[in-house]
Amino acid sequence: MRFSGSRSSGPKFSGLRVIKEALTGHRGWKPLWRDPEPKAAYDFVIVGGGGHGLATAFYLAKTFGQAKVAVLEKGWLGSGNIGRNTTIIRSNYLLPGNEPFYEFSMKLWENLEQETNFNSMVSQRGIINLFHSDAQRDAYRRRGNAMRLAGADAELLGPEDLRARLPYLNFDNARFPIKGGLLQARAGTARHDGVAWGYARGADMRGVDIIQNCEVTGFRIEGGAVKGVETSRGYIGAGKVGVAVAGSSSRVMQMAGMRLPIESHVLQAFVSEGLKPLIDTVITFGAGHFYISQSDKGGLVFGGDIDGYNSYAQRGNLPVVEDVAEGGMALMPMIGRARLLRSWGGIMDMSMDGSPIIDATPVDGLYLNAGWCYGGFKATPASGYAFAHLLATGRPHETAGAFRLDRFARGHLIDEKGAGAQPNLH
Repeated sequence: MRFSGSRSSGPKFSGLRVIKEALTGHRGWKPLWRDPEPKAAYDFVIVGGGGHGLATAFYLAKTFGQAKVAVLEKGWLGSGNIGRNTTIIRSNYLLPGNEPFYEFSMKLWENLEQETNFNSMVSQRGIINLFHSDAQRDAYRRRGNAMRLAGADAELLGPEDLRARLPYLNFDNARFPIKGGLLQARAGTARHDGVAWGYARGADMRGVDIIQNCEVTGFRIEGGAVKGVETSRGYIGAGKVGVAVAGSSSRVMQMAGMRLPIESHVLQAFVSEGLKPLIDTVITFGAGHFYISQSDKGGLVFGGDIDGYNSYAQRGNLPVVEDVAEGGMALMPMIGRARLLRSWGGIMDMSMDGSPIIDATPVDGLYLNAGWCYGGFKATPASGYAFAHLLATGRPHETAGAFRLDRFARGHLIDEKGAGAQPNLH
């Protein structure tokens, strides 16, 4: 997927191109991006080669016309959370600090494949959040109204609507009877690897240097301003530095002398063996933390809560596996007959109110993109765009104005879930 040399010529993908390559032995395909040596200095250095970092570089180059941009990735591109999630995209949020931002992201998702000229397999199959009590129904009605006010789509479904759509659910569960659901038809899934590759290719085509196996080991700060980064491949100067490293945010920013209002937790996900087409939407269980969809390969992709302890390991523990399995069995008992194919873990940067941070730091020229909790993948396009806007203009994007770093000190929290004042309760 990479090569050495100068700026990529970036031939466009098309149906005609696929036919031509098929007829000529596929000898014309080239790697998607270069593998350049780092330059001495850049105008912008993005620390983190995941979805948010790559999207930031892409929009810096494409939308804001910045040419001297580098993305530094500790390992191989996409080795973090961008490749370790359940691929769900949605904008069904409640609070005014969040809903406009995620709706902006949803609009970017809808045009992503045309914008990057890459098949990210965006599938707007919809998401249905089930409710199991009158109080939960009222809460979902309120959320749906907030979504509509922000320009998103929302529809409240009754039990008969759901029985027609999802007849395999356990509607008459004695403890958790299904009374309805909130549908966002424009939501769905996207191929996580395809998102990373599309942004990487698009950024590379516009001159961005994507530098893999380049670990940031420190920041060079003089007179309260960042001058560059120390890396495993030498010092790299920078006019501005943007950090987008998800669960490693606390460790990286500690090198700049900052302590963040963030804890790192593991979030596990699972996929079953391949099955015949069954689930044509995304479903969330309202009486527990369980969500499920079916991939194009046939596997059931599902997940649940974070592990209840701090960790930087990309693996989880068995109690959460048991809890997720219990949620699946309560919602759709037939899942008990499927065999689990594999599981994985991503490191979540859990903020103290369950909402993200896109802001400048007290160090001049150093910017932070962090605290995405469960919402990182679905936010990828808007996060990259808003972070690029902040880096290029020095001003927050209009949809990300509430994601300030100092909101915890000021008491202006965005407690979307409202479940508690510490990350493991979000």
